[in-house]
Amino acid sequence: MTLALLGYSGIFMRYALAVSPKNYLLFGCHVVNFTAQSTQAYRYVNYRYMGGKEAALEVKAKEGLGKAKEGLGQAEGQMDVASKAMKDAARNVESGAKELAHDVVEKVQRSR
Repeated sequence: MTLALLGYSGIFMRYALAVSPKNYLLFGCHVVNFTAQSTQAYRYVNYRYMGGKEAALEVKAKEGLGKAKEGLGQAEGQMDVASKAMKDAARNVESGAKELAHDVVEKVQRSR
């Protein structure tokens, strides 16, 4: 479609100046269209054939890697919090078990 519009605009730019009286408004419209289509054609060629696709994929890969590192950092932080909570819970269980064992020993000694 881009090539068709480039050809169409090119032909009618010439036609706008070939008629009498010269139609500068038509010429200007086709100049703008020709410029826009040329830009689109350049972008297409750049993306498909001049490394634009690879560059875009590289940028996406780097963004994904950054997000993965960020997620890893958050996971490490959560692991630290969970580890501290488990250590606290283990201390509580240990102290509770010691108290229970002490109470059992006292009851056994009293019962003798």
